[in-house]
Amino acid sequence: MNRLVMILLCFVLVGYAAFETRRLAIGPQITITFPQEGGQTASTTVTVTGVVENIAFFTINDAPAHTDQSGHFSLTFAPPPGYNTLTVAASDRFGRRTSKTVAFTLLTYCPA
Repeated sequence: MNRLVMILLCFVLVGYAAFETRRLAIGPQITITFPQEGGQTASTTVTVTGVVENIAFFTINDAPAHTDQSGHFSLTFAPPPGYNTLTVAASDRFGRRTSKTVAFTLLTYCPA
């Protein structure tokens, strides 16, 4: 009986350890919630929002950026009129890197 309990306990511990280390195996993850790919806006400022997971360092358009404790980020900037691309890149503590690029258009209206 004691042997069975010990074996069961070992399986539970190994399973829990595998569950907790899954994030290390996945690597950095990036989700950009705004702006949407191919979207258009007429606002002179754009607020980039999204979520990053399993990161040690990340950048938005090659400038260092920061997150809150849950991995959400937000950055407001003024892009030039016309077609724009935005790149969010992240790396984890093991050197694995990933990036996401979003293209959007800043519309300008000229009253006639």
